[in-house]
Amino acid sequence: MPSLILPILLLLGSAIIIYLSCEYFVNGVEWAGRKLSVGTQATGTVLAAFGTALPESVVTLVAVAFGASAASKDLGVGAALGGPLALSTIAYATVGVVLLLTRQRFPHTDGVRADFRGLRDDQAWFLVLFAIKVALGILLFAGKGWTGLFFLAAYGVYVLREMRGESSFEEEEMEPLRFQPGAETPHTSLALLQTGLALIVIFLASRTFVGQLEVIGPALGLRPQLVALLLSPIATELPETMNAIIWVRQGKYRLALANISGAMMIQATIPTAFGLFFTPWLLGHELLLSAGVTAAAILTMLIAFSRGVISRRMLAGMALFYVAFVGLLLLA
Repeated sequence: MPSLILPILLLLGSAIIIYLSCEYFVNGVEWAGRKLSVGTQATGTVLAAFGTALPESVVTLVAVAFGASAASKDLGVGAALGGPLALSTIAYATVGVVLLLTRQRFPHTDGVRADFRGLRDDQAWFLVLFAIKVALGILLFAGKGWTGLFFLAAYGVYVLREMRGESSFEEEEMEPLRFQPGAETPHTSLALLQTGLALIVIFLASRTFVGQLEVIGPALGLRPQLVALLLSPIATELPETMNAIIWVRQGKYRLALANISGAMMIQATIPTAFGLFFTPWLLGHELLLSAGVTAAAILTMLIAFSRGVISRRMLAGMALFYVAFVGLLLLA
């Protein structure tokens, strides 16, 4: 299929650029968090998550607000539902797989149990917001668009809670800032500059990645909504997945899990608000199937974090939820 050679090359090239840019991003955001006295968990759940969640939020906004066709709006709504699915299955599974490959284990300490309790609360918050999000997708009533304000407010409350939470970061060993490798403590401005520039490159490369999927999907006979559910979320969640690989490889699983958890909270609120503002927000059976699998995956993580039974194999096994979703979708 010669016409797909260029899109495939651009797809692979943009994925490599995203990974390399994420190396600079995670290095910069760790130093930015320390210089701004932001705790480890808030660095992952707020600073890193907000930055890496921009691509998928922009995809949804552009599709629903500026898309001229129904297919474009379907793509945006599908991305808003598909993002949480990819995070709750593929992203968590990535952490487990990398832990297995690097032969790392979760230490059994009070600090780790406290981390799991914090992440458990995030899963609970997400489930509540996600249930409201899905319920709105099967209801039709006047003024539904205004409910988008609720989701924006909910994310604001979440950010305030995280920023007021724990503030310890001394346990993490810091690598030198890439933009100032010779300095033991880099300038705050350089840490912010490195983080911002890396984020811009991640954003542009992510847009290229998604653009190529939008070309490859129809060429393979996939409908726009299937592209939105199966391919676009994997692409737009690539920064979080890359961050997870980098942080776990460095032994910083805490940041990796916090980044995924924070990105999920964004996915439950910001893209949902855009969808409610600019579309009727009515979910078809494929989107409802995606929502059901996502809820099952998050409920599994909630129970695991509550009981402290998180393991490498358990996390890796979260990919089975995504495999089950693909199978059910193809059978539907």
